[in-house]
Amino acid sequence: MFAVSLGDDQAQLRPLEPWQAEEFLAHMDRGREHIGQYVGLPDVVADLDSARAHLQRYADKQAADTGRIYGIWLDGTLVGGVLFPNFDAAQGVCEAGCWLEPSATGRGLVTRATRVLIDWAVEERGIHRVEWYVSAANKPSIKVAQRLGMTREGVLRQQYAYRGERQDIEIWSLLAPEWRGRLS
Repeated sequence: MFAVSLGDDQAQLRPLEPWQAEEFLAHMDRGREHIGQYVGLPDVVADLDSARAHLQRYADKQAADTGRIYGIWLDGTLVGGVLFPNFDAAQGVCEAGCWLEPSATGRGLVTRATRVLIDWAVEERGIHRVEWYVSAANKPSIKVAQRLGMTREGVLRQQYAYRGERQDIEIWSLLAPEWRGRLS
C-alpha cells in the first residue's frame, strides 16, 4: 500500500480499505459527535459491519472509477479522511469532501490532503472541475475551500435535510486552469 507524506509532522495520506474497518470504526467513535455536526458519516458507520460495508462501497466505487476514499493518519493513528464521493472522468467532474476528528483539527491536515487529491485528479486523470459541497454552517470546511482557491458559486437554500433540520448547502468549485495557475 502507498502512503503520501503530508509534511514533516508524521501525517500521511493512505487508501482506506475494507480490511481497516475496525480502525475506521474506532476513529469514528472518537470523533462521532464532532464529525456528525455537519457530516452524516457517523450515522452511516455505527458498528463494525456498517464500517466494513461503507469501506466496501468505496472499494467498489474505486473499481468502477466513480469514487475513492483515503484516510489521514497522524503519528500512526487514523484521524480523518478525504474522498471523492463522486468521480466522473468522462465528464471531467468530481466532488471532493472531508472529515476530521477533533484531536487533529487546526493543523491543516485536510487542506494538505485535499491538495494531493486535487493534484492527482487534475494532473493524472484530466479532471476539469472539482466541486465542494458544504453546509453553510460548517465554517472550517468553508475555510478549506477558500485555502484551496475555490470559488463560491452559490447556495442551495434548505437543500439538505440533516437530522431533522433543513440545511443550506454552499457550492464551491475549482477549475483545472485555476489549479494549474496557482503555481504561476
